[in-house]
Amino acid sequence: MAFIVGIDLGGTTAKLALFTPDLEKIDQWQIPTDTSDHGRNIVSNLAKTIQDHVEATHLDLRDCMGIGMGSPGAINREGGTVTGAYNLGWENEIAVVDQFQNRLGQLPVYIENDANVAALGELAKGAGSKSQNMILVTLGTGVGGGIICQGELLLGQGSAGEIGHMTSEVDGYLCTCGSRGCVETLASATGILRLSKDYARDSRFDSSLAKQLRGGQEVDVKSIVDAAKMGDLLAEKVMERSLKALALCLSQLTCIFNPEQIVLGGGVANAGQYLIDKMTPILKEYTYRPNLRQVKISLAQLGNDAGVIGAANLVRQKSKE
Repeated sequence: MAFIVGIDLGGTTAKLALFTPDLEKIDQWQIPTDTSDHGRNIVSNLAKTIQDHVEATHLDLRDCMGIGMGSPGAINREGGTVTGAYNLGWENEIAVVDQFQNRLGQLPVYIENDANVAALGELAKGAGSKSQNMILVTLGTGVGGGIICQGELLLGQGSAGEIGHMTSEVDGYLCTCGSRGCVETLASATGILRLSKDYARDSRFDSSLAKQLRGGQEVDVKSIVDAAKMGDLLAEKVMERSLKALALCLSQLTCIFNPEQIVLGGGVANAGQYLIDKMTPILKEYTYRPNLRQVKISLAQLGNDAGVIGAANLVRQKSKE
């Protein structure tokens, strides 16, 4: 029976799954990511666990249509390499495809940016399953994204979809990329926490959250959102600034790409409908009206499964080319 392997490779764990060609799940599991010794064992560990699970499910590796993998770092699609995935220990160029094929034979292996792969997952089985033109915005430690045009990933010269580094505030916070005012500095979990700590230094914000922060108590994004919903002055101010930055980013994406859907995923998106409700007035004020009427802002549906499903969808798309 023909099948596909999907891999969502992260710095702590690698999630893997076997799928039918129609993306019906056969088996799913995960293994720790061994980042020791510059991650030299990562691919061999993945190859070994794939062999074990293919055998356990009574499949034949010769029937595998291919392996798809979402990975952090800079992806060289033609060379089959990954560079700069620092959380994996892959500072230098790693020949990922060659390593897989040396261990598993000449199977097709496709690597793609992890946010792009998540977008392919939501396109196939999630919030974007009825769309051909969709943008996924991932709101986690940073802000990432994947752009789907006419059912295909938009790659540009290789790095299209770096949504987190769109400018949302001129002369804003310094970003890790070296620019200032990137939406990632305000709308990511990291950005929201930094805003909260900065605002807590301002004596005008005499609220419960402000007192917690001034007392050195650690808070997370969920507690900040919950406080904002309850009317906490500091939390409201933080979320107002963060979501205005995000809404302006979505407005620009809507004007440029005219998508059917913008899907919000990642940990910050667990705030749910609150995000959409708070951004809607800003979108109405700043977005080109015809495009705004055509787009739906929705929440991702697949959670942690988006990566493995998207990786399998990548193989399915490539096999049709």
